[in-house]
Amino acid sequence: MTSRQGWQKDISAGITVGVVAVPLAMAFAIASGVGPVYGLYTAIIAGILVSLFGGSTFQIAGPTGAFIPIISGVMLAHGYEGLLVTTFLAGILLFLMSVLRVGRLIRFMPRAVTIGFTAGIAVVIFVDQLDELFGISFQKAPHFHENLLKLVTSLHEASLWPVFIAAVGFMTLWLVPKLPVKLPLLLMAMLVPTFVSLVIPGEVATIGSAYGGIPSGLPEFNWLAIDLDMIATLMPSAFAIAFLGALESLLSGAVADGMAGTKMNPDKELFGQGLANVVVPFFGGIPATGAIARTATNIQAGAVSRRSGVIHGLTVLLAVLVLAPLASYVPLAALAPILMRVAWNMSERHHVFEMLKHRSAESLVLLVTLGLTVFVDLVVAVEVGVICALALFAKRMADTIDVREQTERYVTRDGQVVFSVEGPLFFGAIEMFEHVLHHIHDEPDVFIFNFHRCPVIDVTAVEEIRRVVRELKAADRRVVFAHLSAPVRQTLTHYGVLDHVDTFETTQAAIDAS
Repeated sequence: MTSRQGWQKDISAGITVGVVAVPLAMAFAIASGVGPVYGLYTAIIAGILVSLFGGSTFQIAGPTGAFIPIISGVMLAHGYEGLLVTTFLAGILLFLMSVLRVGRLIRFMPRAVTIGFTAGIAVVIFVDQLDELFGISFQKAPHFHENLLKLVTSLHEASLWPVFIAAVGFMTLWLVPKLPVKLPLLLMAMLVPTFVSLVIPGEVATIGSAYGGIPSGLPEFNWLAIDLDMIATLMPSAFAIAFLGALESLLSGAVADGMAGTKMNPDKELFGQGLANVVVPFFGGIPATGAIARTATNIQAGAVSRRSGVIHGLTVLLAVLVLAPLASYVPLAALAPILMRVAWNMSERHHVFEMLKHRSAESLVLLVTLGLTVFVDLVVAVEVGVICALALFAKRMADTIDVREQTERYVTRDGQVVFSVEGPLFFGAIEMFEHVLHHIHDEPDVFIFNFHRCPVIDVTAVEEIRRVVRELKAADRRVVFAHLSAPVRQTLTHYGVLDHVDTFETTQAAIDAS
């Protein structure tokens, strides 16, 4: 491929993704409680910076639906200035994640937890659009159940026109993919209801009536007002944004790698995301991360390099400079179907139903995480979900570990007993040694422990072994360890356990020598 062909492909792909990004950026901003222009500024700045400095070749960054519940909560509690500072702090945390090389670790997040909070976020986004769809106006509360109750009790105030406009939007989303001509789906889903609302005038809220329109011009630089008390207050929300942004960007990069055969640098990707979130607040922007759908669109549109992401940002900038006045006519009810579609696509519904069908412990972890995401908040949901998943993992590991008398494999002499230690020894398996001590008052004078099937050991298990050795020694019994792997030997040596026992390379050698 020639350089000219590469540029042509990147320009075409960048414009395509830019067209897709315009309605989404406005919709995500409005759903988060901020003006639509700030969503556009975020798409411009984050899109360009992540493309230039991130670790994924085809990543498209900008505002995403996953942030909506968090941003809404920050806006309600701390206002717009608080949101800007929170975004900046999240960028700093992403920088730290990059420096500490956390990128590879985040991808080990338990699947039940990621599905749970993603599905929970989708529920919140979907339900949060019903007031715009029905044309109901009420003061949003911090919690999901409070807003749902307000919505239900206000249904008698529903207006016909917003419902009609939203219906036109849903119809557009359904019909456009069936047309023989390929058209930008989300843009059409915004433009068609807008045109209908102009042709058939009715009482319906628009971007202009709600937000005063979108200014046509470049974003202005503004300093942030930060103090120590504000940092302490906003840090939990900043952590939630950083964590979710890191996870979503790395998942998006992984999807891109699978589609394009590339190899993402996860820590460099976190650096690019951190840079974007540090910079965008100074121009009024909101949190940004890698967007899976837009990244996939970029690849499918034929992108060949990072240039397409930069061109995507410039396309959104051009839309702001040229088309901003027209955005005032877009009905808010026209954006509801777009966001509901986003929520439906991100809901992980197939994975949720598949996991729930098994009725396993993972199903419980998923339900707990989903429920806490919807009714409490994302930070609590992730913390509790991860703790539950780790507890489940520890229990399963403990169930696979065994310390038992091994009488059938080796021919022992009188006064000898061999115990086989099978599985990694950690805090969940310390009780396995209890039955060893039951033999103290039996015949054996020599206790031989075969560690052949024990690959690793943690500090808690070391302390339990030390206790067993001490009690056996106090009962005037000899303790012998055999078949120690290098990691186990190193750990036991470090904590001085091997100073009090004899060791042999093989179990049979230990039997013969004892």
